[in-house]
Amino acid sequence: MSVQQLVQRVEGYFSALGPRVRSLACQLPLAVAMVAVVLASPAGWQVLFSDPVFLFAVALHTVALLACVVVPWERLGRLAPLMIPLLDLVAIGFSGSPGGLSSVGVLSILPVVWISSSGLPTAACLSISFFGPLLTVLPWIPANAALPDRIAVLLLLPGTALAVSVALRYARLRVHQEQRRIEAKETQLQALLAASRARERLLKTILDTVDVGIVAVNAAGGRLLTNSWQTALEESAMPAGAAKGTDESRLLLTGQDPETPLAPERRPLRRAASGECFADYLVRFGEAPGSRVVSTGARPLRDDDGGFCGSVVVFTEVTGLVEALAVRDDIVSTVSHEFRTPLTSIIGNLDLVLGDSAELSTTTVRRVEVAQRNAERLLALVSDLLMSATATVYVHPRRTDLTSLVEASLGSAQAHAHASRVLLTMDLPDPLWADVDPLRISQALDNLVSNAIKYSPGGGSVHVSASTAEGLVLLHVEDAGMGMTASDAERIFTRFFRSPAVREGPIPGAGLGLSITKAIIEGHGGSLSCTTRPGCGSTFTMVLPAEAAPPAF
Repeated sequence: MSVQQLVQRVEGYFSALGPRVRSLACQLPLAVAMVAVVLASPAGWQVLFSDPVFLFAVALHTVALLACVVVPWERLGRLAPLMIPLLDLVAIGFSGSPGGLSSVGVLSILPVVWISSSGLPTAACLSISFFGPLLTVLPWIPANAALPDRIAVLLLLPGTALAVSVALRYARLRVHQEQRRIEAKETQLQALLAASRARERLLKTILDTVDVGIVAVNAAGGRLLTNSWQTALEESAMPAGAAKGTDESRLLLTGQDPETPLAPERRPLRRAASGECFADYLVRFGEAPGSRVVSTGARPLRDDDGGFCGSVVVFTEVTGLVEALAVRDDIVSTVSHEFRTPLTSIIGNLDLVLGDSAELSTTTVRRVEVAQRNAERLLALVSDLLMSATATVYVHPRRTDLTSLVEASLGSAQAHAHASRVLLTMDLPDPLWADVDPLRISQALDNLVSNAIKYSPGGGSVHVSASTAEGLVLLHVEDAGMGMTASDAERIFTRFFRSPAVREGPIPGAGLGLSITKAIIEGHGGSLSCTTRPGCGSTFTMVLPAEAAPPAF
């Protein structure tokens, strides 16, 4: 242990004691040492106790020891107890009289240690540490001693005491500097802690103010943070009798079907803890009919090395929006059904009129044909509305040749393409088998080819191609038409969406075809995507399941 550490430990111990106890603790080593020195010299007791100077020195030692206990040092100031080590130096000086103990002067080191460890100014401390021991030996140097011996006696003990004092003062200075540095660090840490707590309170207030649920989880799925909105949401989905803080796996969560519980691996927090990133994932909390529909999204947390260390999940209630959409679909479905019956009757009667066109004038026939064409267009629009209002698209997959479906679709669109000066081409292997519903896929192909022709107002070409990859078939419908912006492409599959450029032009439509097509493709477990640039045409890609491999025999 270094001197600095020793001083620091001693000061830490003595700072917890009262002034009297500290004074007694500092005085006892000298008193014990004096008693030990006397007891170690029984042959000289007669001489010692017959010397009045030595007896006076013993009296001074006794007075100093008693003063440590009797005098109320706590009332006299911080430096008042230093009178005791000064008195000790005087007593040691008298103890080294010619009739006393000749080697007792070395004990002056003990009061020097006491003085050096005090708060006395450095100059005074060093002066006392040198001249105090010097004065204890100076009167008793033999007159007949040689000059070198005198110098050695005069300098050895005072020099040693001064060196001890310097070492202790330096260690004390270093200890105080270290204490100030620690106190400054502690003050800084306290300020940082206070700022951190203030930021934590601010974050908690913000999280509890927003009307969305927020949960942060670590990589193991343990919760790091949950705001009050999310806590209330989870309480509404707790099973009867469950305690607060129920694990997500026990909450009453369902998906699109409100009757079927959501599988544990499909629950938002489980997906987020596995590192999955998702958005607009709809989940129902609680039992119907009072369940709450929530849109969930998750984003992963990364450490400094880019590794996954957790995730943040956001829960936004969309119950009102989902109910409003359901009401809208009901209205659309009801109105469409009401329109469909009279439209069918109108078209049927127009067909009957055109069947007797020989009795009609050319002008009348032309007007009836216009009425028939617009009625058929309106009936097609009503059919699309009915399809868009249907919550679920039912498909019946079977082994189907996609090449023949594409040929039929291009053949039925040939007249429309010819009128629009659009060239239809295809490049597919024959046959191209897939596990799909031929009726629904034909409907999807008709929608994509019709759109490709319709949105090529200046003519051009529409090309259908295919590719395969890992059990999937990719159908590409590519046109060289007007294209669209990236922002429009993000919303192109939304029901009733039509880009501003299309709405301002003469191109007809209700914005339902692509949403219906996407629903059909997703009903097969596939996907529909679009790549486009303004003025450079668009490419729609259908990803469909390929035909299952035949079993091996």
